[in-house]
Order: sequence, then C-alpha cells, then structure tokens
Amino acid sequence: MASAGGAKAPAYGPAMSVAKLNANENPYGPSPAAIKEAYEATKLGAYYVGASVPMLKAMIAERHGVTPEHISLSAGSSGVLTYIATAAGEKGNILTPDLFWDTTARMGTRHGGEVVRLPKDDGLAIDLDAMYEAITDDIALVQVTNPNNPTGLVLDGEALRAFCKKASRKVTVLVDEAYNELTDKPDYNSMVDLVREGYDVIVARTFSKIYGMAGMRVGYTIASPELTESMIKDYGLGDYAMNQAGVAAAVASYNDLGFLEMSKSRILEAKEMVLEGLSAVGLSALPSATNFMFVDLGDLDAEMFRQKMADRNVLIRGIYRDYTNWSRVSMGRLEHVKMYVDALAPVLEEMRA
Repeated sequence: MASAGGAKAPAYGPAMSVAKLNANENPYGPSPAAIKEAYEATKLGAYYVGASVPMLKAMIAERHGVTPEHISLSAGSSGVLTYIATAAGEKGNILTPDLFWDTTARMGTRHGGEVVRLPKDDGLAIDLDAMYEAITDDIALVQVTNPNNPTGLVLDGEALRAFCKKASRKVTVLVDEAYNELTDKPDYNSMVDLVREGYDVIVARTFSKIYGMAGMRVGYTIASPELTESMIKDYGLGDYAMNQAGVAAAVASYNDLGFLEMSKSRILEAKEMVLEGLSAVGLSALPSATNFMFVDLGDLDAEMFRQKMADRNVLIRGIYRDYTNWSRVSMGRLEHVKMYVDALAPVLEEMRA
C-alpha cells in the first residue's frame, strides 16, 4: 500500500507524520492489558467466541446492577444503534435533535420511517422541552446522544432523567452514551438507572472511545431483557457475530482504571492546548465533555478550513449539515494536537487573505 508521495503507508493506522484528529479516536489505546489478551485470543482465532462473551456481559451487568440478559453486544455501538433504528423505522419515525451523530439513524430508516429533527437551536444545545412536545403518534423512537456529537455538549443528568421518564411513557427512548466515561460525572449523566427501574429506555455504550478500541469493534446496549432478546433474535445480534480478539481486549480493559485515568488526563491536557491555541488566534469552541471540540470559525468556511489543515497533514472534520462555520477537532496524541495548534495562525491568515 503506497501513500500519495510514493512511500509505503501504514496498514493499520495513520503515519506518525499525520495528525489524525477527525474520528474521535483515543490513540493511547488499547491498553497494554487489552493488547496482551487480544494477542492470546488471536492465537485461537480459528474458533468462534466462547466463554469470553458471557464473561463480558456479566462484567457489564455487575457494574450497572442489571442482569446479563439486559446486555446485547455488537461490532461497536454502530451495530446495535442501526438495528434499533431499523426496528423503529418499521413502525414509524425517529425523533432526534437537529444536530447529532446521525449515521445509524439514517441507515436504519433506509427502508421505512424518517428522521424527524428538532428545529435548529442557536446555542446548539438539545431542547428537551421541545423534544417532548414533538412526540406525536408517528414517532416510534426518540434518540438522544449525551454528550452530543459533534457539539461535545452534555445535558444535565437530572434534566435528561426527568425527560426520559416522561417521554418513555409514550415511546422508546434511546440514549447514546458513547462518550459517557469522558464526562466529569459519568454515573450522574447515565440513564442506566432508568433501565433498572423498568422504563422503556435503551442505553448504548462502546469500547471505541475512552478504551481506545475503535478498530476492534465492541459495543453494547443495556435494555430490558425482552427488548434485548428481540434484538438478538430478530436482528442477528448473537454471540457468533463478535470478534474473538475484540471481546478479549474488552474484558481485559473494562476494569483497567489506571489506563482510563491516564487516557482522560491526556485528553484534558489536549483540550487545554486547543483552547489556548484558539484563544491566541481569536477563535473559541463550545464547552466539551468529550474527546473532541466544536470550534466556531466565525465567518470562515469549515470545509475550506478542513482542506487547508489537511494540506499541513492535520486531518479534522468539515461541515456538518448546514453548520458551515463549525469545525470539529478530536484530541489525539499531544504532538499531533500541537500540529493542529501550530497550523491555526497560518491557515487562518491564508483563508483571510
């Protein structure tokens, strides 16, 4: 495999000369413990997954005070999110914020239903009152991402909890908590307690973010046993669909608090670097509870900004929908974040020339 310049490109990730800050990955993972167990599992990769799957389900269940029957695994959380959206699309529409990570919702409605978005909010926050008022008879699922992507904003836990209790009496509520472990108060911000209490709520989580396992594809939902059984039976979310090495790595890293704390500290350090760099060039970003930041470029075009950054080997995201002046940047290795910060002034000067 060759790069544009003729040099051989890495097969499994970006070249170290490239600051890959466009996919909310944690480049400090997987943890050493996860790598060790994944290697051992790979040596037995001829076999389908076995005891490791119920082991992982049991670990997740124990932490959250539910049973293993509440847990459904998939290849990243994308799998379960798409299946949930597909099931909802067969019954009606999916109610969402105007701006959120909408890939799985859109995939799920390819053969039925629509994604119904709330009106744009000037502050880019999710208006829970407006969302509740928008629940009509044709809505089969309400989807909330908390913290939200690409904004990085986190809803107050009690406010979201009150909304979910009220809304779930009308319709199933899906809360995508992919970035929950990165927040200051993960337990407070999570809606898993509502699943325990029997509300019609689904919580989705992933090992792709804080655990640094985006390429190893392990995610899960926590939902009622009845709904979980339906997803497994009707949409093929069985154990055989899982990756032997990925599950082994997930088991090894799930309680690896030292690695999680290290990752979180590096992410916080990177965010401080970005905030200081933005301030130095007169820009700002939304307050972020995640491993990425949503940057306000003022009157500049985010797609042109993305292209100019790419010319300097800094990869970031471009325009989302019609939010043309907002740019998302992920927190990567500190040396790569520094590349982003160092490129800000020359790129902005070039764009304003």
